[in-house]
Amino acid sequence: MKLYNWEAVEYEQMGPLISRQVINSERMTIARIHVKKGGIVARHHHENEQVTQMLEGRLRFVFDNREIVVSSGDVLEISSNEPHEVIALEDSLAIDTFQPRRSDWLSGDDAYLRTSSGGS
Repeated sequence: MKLYNWEAVEYEQMGPLISRQVINSERMTIARIHVKKGGIVARHHHENEQVTQMLEGRLRFVFDNREIVVSSGDVLEISSNEPHEVIALEDSLAIDTFQPRRSDWLSGDDAYLRTSSGGS
């Protein structure tokens, strides 16, 4: 068992409109994602199952055949390898949980997130 507090977890600035805080366990990654209005996470996919819990704001998720707008209180499940793009309609705060943990984030192989943060 290990106890964390988001106030003690370091922020990582991904670009002008996106920042994150990340906690990795043995098998999962949980991230607190801050996206300012207009921020974009470019279309990507990953082997990880993803659950996004919206705390504040509104995000538009764009999938192959569907768009979903999520807002405070919504929880969105994204299947493994499902391509998606994210657009911030408002300043937003979300908790993303991934299983298995994000090995691409651990190795720094997450350029899609670092280069597509909007405003650039």
